[in-house]
Amino acid sequence: MMQTKKNADVLKENIQLKGKNVLDVGSGEGHLSRMMAKQGAHVIGIECSPRQMKKALSYDCVRDEKFIDAVGQDLPFEDASMDVVVFFNSLHHIPVDEQFNALKEAVRVLRPGGFVYVSEPMAEGPHFELLKPIDDETYVRAKAYEALNRYEELGLKWVKEETYNHPVRRQNFEELRDKLTGPNPERDAIFEQQDAELRAAFAHYGVQKEDGCTYFDQPTRMNLLQKPA
Repeated sequence: MMQTKKNADVLKENIQLKGKNVLDVGSGEGHLSRMMAKQGAHVIGIECSPRQMKKALSYDCVRDEKFIDAVGQDLPFEDASMDVVVFFNSLHHIPVDEQFNALKEAVRVLRPGGFVYVSEPMAEGPHFELLKPIDDETYVRAKAYEALNRYEELGLKWVKEETYNHPVRRQNFEELRDKLTGPNPERDAIFEQQDAELRAAFAHYGVQKEDGCTYFDQPTRMNLLQKPA
């Protein structure tokens, strides 16, 4: 049985963030970037969705974190300029034929001894089943893991793999819709067409707790790789 952990806690357990230059690839609304900044990291988040970027920039700055418009397969940074490159729920969102190139770019911008940290939701569990009618990511998640397993071609050292259950919390169905349509506006039409079915799935797969929020188990895989010193 998988141990239940929060994604942020797993990251903090495995990466020393204080004083490090960290690149957050696919930073979304910037929640993880701000968490890492609170831990003392100098964070740059890259995001290609205008909606997500607008949300990220709407929050107060925690430290010196920055957000720029860029994609993982073409990083606008100098060689050996980062201590850590993080792909948090983002590697599978990169086009399949560019996933390996994105990892190659991560290695390029890493300093010797630096780490690539990849956290990916697995294609199983209640949260995955809830989202499957909206966007079945079975294939793209599998391809992302295949790209990651070519780590020797990238000159990386395989440090650790860990699987755990991350409880995804949603205040209500409307928050779920907002989270899913933010990076992908085309999903609005799906929600309009399947509103009743998706609301029923939300109730079926979720567990409502005392805080009034609904939780969905999401099996998650974390991989930590290192660029040789």
